[in-house]
Amino acid sequence: MSNLLIAVVALVAIGLALWRLLAPFDGVTVNQTTVGAHTPATVYRPAGDDTAPVVLIAHGFAGSQQLMQPAALTLARNGYIAVTFDFLGHGRNPLPLTGNITQVDGATQNLLEQMSEVAAFARALPRSDGRLALLGHSMASDIVVRFAQRADQPIQATVAISMFAPTVSAQTPRNLLVIVGGLEPQPLLDAARDAVALKPGVDDPREGEVYGDFADGSARGWRIADRVEHIGVLYSQESLTAARDWLNRSFGRESLAGPVQWGPWILLLVLAVAALARPLSTLLPAVRAQPVGAGLGWRRVWPAVVIPAVMTPLVLWLLPTNFLSLLVGDYLAAHFGLYGVLTGLSLWYIGRGRDIAQQKPALPWGRLAVAIAGVAAYGVLAVGLPIDRFFISFWPIPERLPLIAALFLGTLPFFLADEWLTRGPGHARGAYPATKALFLVSLMAAAALDIEQLFFLFIIVPVMVLFFLVFGLFSRWSYKTTGHPAVAGIANALIFAWAIGVTFPMVQP
Repeated sequence: MSNLLIAVVALVAIGLALWRLLAPFDGVTVNQTTVGAHTPATVYRPAGDDTAPVVLIAHGFAGSQQLMQPAALTLARNGYIAVTFDFLGHGRNPLPLTGNITQVDGATQNLLEQMSEVAAFARALPRSDGRLALLGHSMASDIVVRFAQRADQPIQATVAISMFAPTVSAQTPRNLLVIVGGLEPQPLLDAARDAVALKPGVDDPREGEVYGDFADGSARGWRIADRVEHIGVLYSQESLTAARDWLNRSFGRESLAGPVQWGPWILLLVLAVAALARPLSTLLPAVRAQPVGAGLGWRRVWPAVVIPAVMTPLVLWLLPTNFLSLLVGDYLAAHFGLYGVLTGLSLWYIGRGRDIAQQKPALPWGRLAVAIAGVAAYGVLAVGLPIDRFFISFWPIPERLPLIAALFLGTLPFFLADEWLTRGPGHARGAYPATKALFLVSLMAAAALDIEQLFFLFIIVPVMVLFFLVFGLFSRWSYKTTGHPAVAGIANALIFAWAIGVTFPMVQP
């Protein structure tokens, strides 16, 4: 397929995806604001002047209010006022999450106090009828359950998605629905069922059934959203429909506007933007007339592929990795960094690591800088801005810039060493995807070694697969044009450091 045809198809796909993603905003008024001094929030109001209940929507760990847009838009289109916000340390909230994250009187208490402030703001909104419901995902499921149980004013209903909330009882919170993805870990599936089984006389609650009475607040139910995992459950038509129907019954309302369907269109948008990079990559300057790289076949390259994957999780298991005020992000930086160092040392041991310094003629630094800047800018802007608009916060606030710089020192060794290892004349076929696959395996091994602190690494694997796929294509196309592995090595290191730095929560013990 010619580059011109690829560009045309990609642009048409981008236009189609944007049209479908923006369509749900028709008839919904969206206002961004700040609650108190620092909490970024967004209010979604339905058309008309009628009063309506308010639904306060809370994101999970390493999330942001953008992640909850499908729920907010679905509910606003069904006549509710929806409010999303960024928890402390998350998204564009400039304040770190303080307190011990393992103690109820630590970080949890601070999040509850923040939710109390946002709830008071939500109840007082123009056109609010004074009634309030809560919807929370993952980490926030615990927060919304605790808040509903101790709120001064009654919470009409609580929808807990991917719930782990140890304080759920047979009586509280009122009108509780638990939603879980069919591909989520078994403990979350069990928690959804067990929350309903707490009711007296309900020993084997059936999925989809309602137990109790909405009028007196005793209703309980659980739903499985088929074929989705921890993040996909937020975009599932089953999840959004179940939440809408539960809230309708809790408030005695009838509305049937369909759920927002964003998941496929976000994926199409990202893939189309990635495809557009192929014809655009031909505009990059050539850095080497003859492509360079280690050029190692499988017989020589396999130690450099396997050793870092085995050694990195084992070594870091024995070392402290909490050196940044970025929860989990600091471990990722250490994992990338050590993995890259071990790859570089393996290359040196094999005997080809010195080739970087021996390349002749002299490296054209200006061309190299232009090529790196072009690839990095396309990744951060063309890919990052749609992600920020439709998926999750991707644009950094000033407080996160030093963290991104520190993370770059970790991602740089990995991507430079990996690019050199898997490129060059005679390189092993399949080595590039193999190193990414083994990197992900090593991350999961690290999570298994320290499940309490690093469990979230399991959850982000699907997102990292997509990132490796998209930016792996950028790497392939930029290398074909420039002939030098450092272009994608440095650009992708910056992009991954950026993504980690804007995603994970800022913390302060």
